[in-house]
Amino acid sequence: MENTNIVVLGAGVIGLTTALLLSRDPKKKITVVAKHMPGDYDIEYASPWAGANYLPYVLQGVGAENNKVGKFEKATWPWLRDLAENCPEAGIHFLPTVVYNRIKDRESTTGQWFSELLRPDPWYKDVVPDFQQLPKSELAPGIDNGNSFTSVCINTAIYLPWLVGQCRKNGVVFKRAIFSHVNDAASAHHSGQKADIVVNCTGLSSRKLGGVLDDTLLPARGQIVLVRNDPGVMCSISGSDDGDDEVTYIMTRAAGGGTILGGTYQKNNWDPNPDPNIAVRIMKRCVELCPSLVGKGQGIEGLSIIRHGVGLRPLRRDGPRVEAEKIDGQWVVHNYGHGGYGYQASYGSAVAAVEAVEQALQKKTAKL
Repeated sequence: MENTNIVVLGAGVIGLTTALLLSRDPKKKITVVAKHMPGDYDIEYASPWAGANYLPYVLQGVGAENNKVGKFEKATWPWLRDLAENCPEAGIHFLPTVVYNRIKDRESTTGQWFSELLRPDPWYKDVVPDFQQLPKSELAPGIDNGNSFTSVCINTAIYLPWLVGQCRKNGVVFKRAIFSHVNDAASAHHSGQKADIVVNCTGLSSRKLGGVLDDTLLPARGQIVLVRNDPGVMCSISGSDDGDDEVTYIMTRAAGGGTILGGTYQKNNWDPNPDPNIAVRIMKRCVELCPSLVGKGQGIEGLSIIRHGVGLRPLRRDGPRVEAEKIDGQWVVHNYGHGGYGYQASYGSAVAAVEAVEQALQKKTAKL
């Protein structure tokens, strides 16, 4: 059987995970081509800004077991668990996790975003370890219910380069380039031959990528503060009294990566600059929710700030697009639009993309 030449367009967590799984087949020769690579910090490049962790949630009004996001998340947990247990160099570790729910947040932007997290009996209770509902006696005033479990947190500054290294071990070649049309990427394969398949993992950039032009994509702006403080627990709550699209979450990255304090979920907001007023509100909310962030009796002056950041989650109205299509004679497999759940859906989504590549290759071969 001849080799199959594949170009993966995009080097975020979705593109790198897809390239890694494709490269496990030695007959597939993979080139990853991207404008941004791990090590870059740019508003167009969402993956470095992520927390990143495993806190499952689904689209509003859709049951998780019948929803592609929930299926991708469920399929991804065993991979992340295995890396946390057996691969310290990947930069993933286990953390005790607590999620609090206020019923009054149910119709808010953040409450809808967190919808599955906030159910007393979520689908993932049988997936993550140590799941339990918190007794009412442990809930602060104003909190209606809460769950605790063990999850993982990922140091993106370690994990993204680790994915690159794993790909390179399998012969994947990395190149930088910018394309105005998805089909142009087919000419970028390192063999010098035209690629059989282009895998489009360009996230929010699929809005303006020729041949795709997906206007159902929109940014969900997330602002964070990265601090040196370590509270020893991952913690979040369904909403805030500061605004409909402001929320509170705390997650400590593995291997000295600092603690992410968030955040916002501002749809259709493209502003790349941190808002200092939002930053102060984020820090105040996090200290109030988790006093162990700082010393006893201290407020936000007890936080040691590393940097402020803004990322644009690639949100898609109908959830991630994972499918093959023929565009002007070129087979393209799409894998984009993962909103704020790229890491926790990455392996499940990549497996589906690999399947779509195989289906496209069968159709391509059948017509030869």
